[in-house]
Amino acid sequence: QVQLVESGGGLVKSGGSLRLSCAASGGTLSNYATGWFRQAPGKEREVVAATSRSGGNTYYADSVKGRFTIFRETAKNTVYLQMNSLKPEDTAVYYCAAVQKYYSDSYYFTWSEYDYWGQGTQVTVSS
Repeated sequence: QVQLVESGGGLVKSGGSLRLSCAASGGTLSNYATGWFRQAPGKEREVVAATSRSGGNTYYADSVKGRFTIFRETAKNTVYLQMNSLKPEDTAVYYCAAVQKYYSDSYYFTWSEYDYWGQGTQVTVSS
């Protein structure tokens, strides 16, 4: 089964940028639909962005459209979340997730559809 390890979180000022990485081992991400979720204190986990197995289909939450980009680097077996124009309300623990999908090229935006999760990385945006 695939293991996911996130990195790249940190403290950034409002308007700044961060790039989160999710490195996979034990499986090839081209066989998995992947997603980024976040959870702020006292709030439910919510989808930020998701991509299909091929990477050709993507989904973004309305709150991050135009600011965040999800993309994969096949050679590194890694999925990224590029976050620009960050706002204080983006502060949360960010998680990457994966679900194996050999025959579907759909994305998935509910957390219950994912089988594998990383440990999370904290993103804090100061005003």
